[in-house]
Amino acid sequence: MKTVTPYLIFNGNCKEAVNFYNSHLGGELFMTTYGEAPQTDCPSGAENKIIHANLKKGDFNLMASDTPTGTAHVGDNIQLYLHCESREEVEKIYKGLSEGGTQKVPLNDTFWGAYFGMFTDKFGINWMLGFELPRK
Repeated sequence: MKTVTPYLIFNGNCKEAVNFYNSHLGGELFMTTYGEAPQTDCPSGAENKIIHANLKKGDFNLMASDTPTGTAHVGDNIQLYLHCESREEVEKIYKGLSEGGTQKVPLNDTFWGAYFGMFTDKFGINWMLGFELPRK
């Protein structure tokens, strides 16, 4: 594994929050809205909400997004994003840690260039696992 990154979930104010963090922490901030994402199932009213934000400064990395429906709850609005070094590592960790838990997103190749999946483990901890795919 490379690193683990906190992934914060917001109810529509992700842009405001990450801009606030960026103003105090510095670094480079990248954001994509649901409307900008290359997908066809953008929920109505979510076009301007953030599907993914990433604040980077040196080894520091913070990720965030809005829920398309605005249903994140304090205490359940943080996930751990585990950056893996291979598809095989993603699959092994996903299979092991998700045992007895709840699958949220099955492992798949994503439009943003990662092999990715999400689940909640049997202890209620939310996980995101990803391996950055080679650029074509």
